[in-house]
Amino acid sequence: MKLFNSMGPNPHIVRMYAAELGITLELEEIDLMAGDNRKPGYLATNPAGQLPALILDSGELVAEITAICEYLDEITDGKTLMGNSAAERAHTRMWTRRVDLGICEPMVNGFRYAEGMAIFKDRMVTVPEGADGLKRVAQDRLNWLNDQMADGREFIAGTTLSLADILLYGMLAFAANVGQPLNPEDTHVCAWFERIGARPSASA
Repeated sequence: MKLFNSMGPNPHIVRMYAAELGITLELEEIDLMAGDNRKPGYLATNPAGQLPALILDSGELVAEITAICEYLDEITDGKTLMGNSAAERAHTRMWTRRVDLGICEPMVNGFRYAEGMAIFKDRMVTVPEGADGLKRVAQDRLNWLNDQMADGREFIAGTTLSLADILLYGMLAFAANVGQPLNPEDTHVCAWFERIGARPSASA
């Protein structure tokens, strides 16, 4: 398998997930800043122009970070970050969706429409007037998550590391450097962030 890789939170999330599973991926670097992901060569592989993208040994493409991570999980024997039963996997997907739609999407679009505008304005539809509101949405959902974690849970979905943790950690690590730092009043989320960041996989 080969992973088309680049700077940014999305490839980092996949690399971190693979590291937790003990999977070594062949990496092919794509220059995101030069816009190589929007040029014909890469678009022939992934028409959506997104990074990362995984090329299977069969030559098939799997894109979208949650789909890539779930695929890696399914082909790994002996370890899972999704769950060992239908109920556990449903629980993981529930929290992953809450994190993705409620926090990650508004957070990353808040960046694209503000601090990242120079990079993205010619590559996608940007809505600068929505940037501040999207950042507020992400912060509101982080506040909500902080309240949920007041029960003392170690990880977002409960007692074990899951896709929800890796997805949110990757996005928050990125956002902290582009104008959306963690609110120190969200003490449970901050403590969780430190725990996840101490894992060896966080540097993948």
